[in-house]
Amino acid sequence: VSKQMIPMKKIQFFVSILLLTGIFASCSTDVELYADYKDIPVIYGLIDATQDTNFIRINRAFSSNNEHPINANEVALIADSCNYPGKLEAKIIEYKSGFGNQYSPTGRVYELDTMTIHDKQPGVFYSPHQKVYYTTGHFNQNANGTHYLYRLLVKKDNDTITSETGIVGGNDFRIITTQATFMAEENTNPAKITFKPAENAAFYDVKMVFNYKEKHGQIIENKQVKWNFGPKSINELIYEDGHYYVTYNVNSLFSLLSNAIGGDTINVTRYFDPKPVDIMIAAGGEELYNYIQVNAQAGGLSQSVPDYTNISGGYGVFSSRINISKTIAISQRAQSDLYGKPWGFTQR
Repeated sequence: VSKQMIPMKKIQFFVSILLLTGIFASCSTDVELYADYKDIPVIYGLIDATQDTNFIRINRAFSSNNEHPINANEVALIADSCNYPGKLEAKIIEYKSGFGNQYSPTGRVYELDTMTIHDKQPGVFYSPHQKVYYTTGHFNQNANGTHYLYRLLVKKDNDTITSETGIVGGNDFRIITTQATFMAEENTNPAKITFKPAENAAFYDVKMVFNYKEKHGQIIENKQVKWNFGPKSINELIYEDGHYYVTYNVNSLFSLLSNAIGGDTINVTRYFDPKPVDIMIAAGGEELYNYIQVNAQAGGLSQSVPDYTNISGGYGVFSSRINISKTIAISQRAQSDLYGKPWGFTQR
């Protein structure tokens, strides 16, 4: 499937990113946009091989012209306007790499069924009940030099909408850091969060959370402060000795806690578990990275027509992602400094 840039058209056509990153054959991604009220497939799917269930959104949008205008924001709130009636024939076919890095079908086919979720938060699309496509089939992770590709096929009338993606992940993708280093004293030496790469990943999104508890009388509340390092492409990360890392200021925990706690130090006890820090890393495929980067630079992820799509015969993105996490301790220096602060931190 060819991934191509699509020129902007002056029509009202709504798309939205699902958030919630080997090519077999070349085919066109051109879609006729000016037919009156012609529905256009819009597909969002991110395969995660670690999940028991994977969801694909298969919706439709409508093109219009000056004589027949369409308010896309109003249409998106109407279930019948977003959904195709009934259930489309949709499936994902698995391919496996072999000699010479050639891919061939394994014989595994994942038929997509439909279900209705009942807890979607209000937003641009209709809610709270929303129809989605899904599969509970097991997707294979890359391992021991073997790679997998998955091809999506959706039948709509006499048309077939297609897309392909490699799997992001693999057995080597893991967080190496075992302890978070902090100190109250200002220090210019940065600390690191280090991790092994995920195969086929084009970008990573790293987050860190410090969890603690507050006790006011008999009331105990869970509290946390967070670091969000933001999505970074593999070209923006530092690669060293077979791993990537991001850096943070060793004083950052105390800065965040100072802002969070403020003057709330009277009649309060605070404490934390032996391993109070969670590190979470999301890795995304090239298609997802291109969809976010290209379309954001072109004017946002909700725009008339996206400049990038890897859906042949429609719009949207079909890619892969994976999330990993690890719970770690904080340094002895950080513990001593926290207990020495007038914030009410005590050992349990």
